[in-house]
Amino acid sequence: GDMMEEKSKQIRKISILGIIFNLILLFLKVVFGITFKSQGMLADGFNSAGDIFASLMSYIGNKISSKPKDLDHPYGHGKAEYIFTIVIAFSMIIAAITMIKNSILSIIEKSKLDFSIILIVVCLITIATKLFLYIYTNLKYKKNNSILIRASMEDHRNDMIVTCGTLIGIVCSYFGLYFVDGVVGIIISLWIFIVGIRLLKSGYDVLMDKNLEVEEQEKILKLVSEFKEIMHVDNISAKPVGGKYILILKVSMDGNLTLFKSHAIAGKLKNAIISKFDYIYDVVVHTNPH
Repeated sequence: GDMMEEKSKQIRKISILGIIFNLILLFLKVVFGITFKSQGMLADGFNSAGDIFASLMSYIGNKISSKPKDLDHPYGHGKAEYIFTIVIAFSMIIAAITMIKNSILSIIEKSKLDFSIILIVVCLITIATKLFLYIYTNLKYKKNNSILIRASMEDHRNDMIVTCGTLIGIVCSYFGLYFVDGVVGIIISLWIFIVGIRLLKSGYDVLMDKNLEVEEQEKILKLVSEFKEIMHVDNISAKPVGGKYILILKVSMDGNLTLFKSHAIAGKLKNAIISKFDYIYDVVVHTNPH
């Protein structure tokens, strides 16, 4: 409906804003990171590259998964973003490993970062930009409650923390503590590595049709138990479709009920579940005679 349309538009707007600012920051970090040999600044740049990927993905994923269902894809195109997620997760993991190696080498070889006030300015610009984006996405999140908006809001917050680390490394080098920059590089890269692994797992779970969590199943069963005509639930399972699930319920009802009656009960149950649990996309109720 219009709400969904509005939400998609907001997500796209936030993604594009994120991409534009991150591209500028990426350019600054990489250029000056290389110029002044700062491992922390370079890792920070990679962090921005990961964010650009992520924003691009939520942009493309949002476009594809908001494409309506068609004959070949009866459940819409929600899984597309998970395939993207896995591709991005792999590239983040590989980048992180490379960065960790480089940072360790820079510590071993005692390579010195050429201190420059420009590096500090780049850090401050990054922190200010991210603070602005964080406040902006936070306002939008309060209005829309979208998981994608929340993700980009958390990204902006984390980037501020990461860049504070970079700043510490650069300030330490001014006082001759050059190894701190390498240590910051390692910490940031480990962080990118962990995010990559988490992304990989979330994409993998959906593509491998992971079932609903037990506590979610129990909440649904509790709702079903309010329907007196249903004697018991024979089976409950779910298939992920994009960010949502199709719920498959097999229930037993009195075998002497007319088909009209049992159908009406099943329909009521389906509507009750869909309206209560927003992560359920559709419910298939199969009735067994008891």
